[in-house]
Amino acid sequence: MIVSSNITRPLQVFGLSLFLLSVTAMAANDPSIKGDLRANIQNAMNELIQQRTVDGSFKFYDAITNKVHNLKLVELHDGIVKKGDFYVSCADFADAKGNTVDMDFMVIPGNNKMIATQAVLHKIDGEKRKYHLED
Repeated sequence: MIVSSNITRPLQVFGLSLFLLSVTAMAANDPSIKGDLRANIQNAMNELIQQRTVDGSFKFYDAITNKVHNLKLVELHDGIVKKGDFYVSCADFADAKGNTVDMDFMVIPGNNKMIATQAVLHKIDGEKRKYHLED
């Protein structure tokens, strides 16, 4: 019996870890946000990214480090969540050093369309920043 409990315990911990990871992943997406709303939120993000792209780089001022980041868009995330009166979705970028920079985008309804109003640096190479929109 001791042998089986020694094997069972790690399997239980592994199973619990997988469950917690899947719940965390699901928390970053609201499946009720679909169709035109989902497409319009992502279009608003793309529009803001294009507006702030100069000479091929998305320009983002980081008030914490007092630095301007020059970023290349890699991909928009599929996940979208609603936070009060606005929506949040993320996009991955790459900086000049090859770091992955995850940006949160705040998107609000206005003027009969969705408008991305703000980008906030969420993570650099998987390390969360103190200030971000997505929990």
